[in-house]
Amino acid sequence: MDLSHMTTETRNAATMDLDQMTPLEIATVMNQEDRKVPLAIEKALPQIARTIEMVENAFRQGGRLFYIGAGTSGRLGVLDASECPPTFGVDGDMVVGLIAGGDKALRFPIEGAEDDRELCVKDLKERGLCPKDVLVGIAASGRTPYVLGGLEYAKSLGCGTAAIACNSGSAVGKAADIAIEAEVGPEVLTGSTRLKSGTAQKLIVNMISTGAMVRIGKAYQNLMVDVVQSNEKLQVRAENIVMEATGVDREKARQTIDAAQGSVKTAITMLLADCGKEEALRRLEEAGGKVRNAIQSR
Repeated sequence: MDLSHMTTETRNAATMDLDQMTPLEIATVMNQEDRKVPLAIEKALPQIARTIEMVENAFRQGGRLFYIGAGTSGRLGVLDASECPPTFGVDGDMVVGLIAGGDKALRFPIEGAEDDRELCVKDLKERGLCPKDVLVGIAASGRTPYVLGGLEYAKSLGCGTAAIACNSGSAVGKAADIAIEAEVGPEVLTGSTRLKSGTAQKLIVNMISTGAMVRIGKAYQNLMVDVVQSNEKLQVRAENIVMEATGVDREKARQTIDAAQGSVKTAITMLLADCGKEEALRRLEEAGGKVRNAIQSR
């Protein structure tokens, strides 16, 4: 696709005088443009839901979620992957984010990296991509060679694939099993896809990872029951979660978390099922890690 025909590259009629606007005018027009993002995503919700289901199924079979991208798109994938272990208590390689050019590219542009199809294949091979995994390619333009190379390689292995783009009829969308295309329109600053396009991509990866994790039991009601207590704030949050879920006071919540060897999920099950740690663990195992099912089992 020619860049000149992409909505992400065309000029925004509302910001032709951007360089003459006051600070308030700039903030106002950006806010007005940002309101278009959720509306664009709404049209892609069925495709996002299918991706959540695909990732959920992969997780249940021991597979992983891979994000690949270049520039802002790559950074957003790495960001989402980095936040999954503390939020959901999962292993660090259950969700993997790869950016063209490697970790250095998180801070500095790596010339030519995004144009190298084989570079992504190399990166995926190094991380052991296998048929059980799901790969999500992220590319605002929808044409990034690094992402296309990764999608083609993943499909050759039999992996499930999805693509997130901000242009309709995108090349990455055509290369993937599921095309998530949120056409947010021209950027406030022409071609700067770190703006609306980046916002759309961030919201979509939030939905994919959170949705899949919730589906495999990483939440009870809307509580993060597998949160990792890596600092004082998160220790208090863990206590608050147990208190919210069970109605006990803070002292009892902390005592039960300690008895559960730090597992919020186990502590909640112990309290709501009125059982000890071993029984709670048995119930959770039989319930596939879902607290709601564990407390109802016998």
